[in-house]
Amino acid sequence: MNFTTWTTAPTIRKVVCTHADAAKYVVTDVLTPGKEYAVKNETDEFIFIVDNSGKVGGYYKTYFE
Repeated sequence: MNFTTWTTAPTIRKVVCTHADAAKYVVTDVLTPGKEYAVKNETDEFIFIVDNSGKVGGYYKTYFE
């Protein structure tokens, strides 16, 4: 899937953010615990979602259930 079309691509599934406590990165500005997000693409380690900024971002799967 081409990354330039992820914002208009159909949603694969929905995930709920469980926490925004990151050791290395600041994700508290773009993820809200308890909020449901639309998954646009997924790999073994990352989930690509439409975050609070309205853009598609890639995050570790450990933030979601």
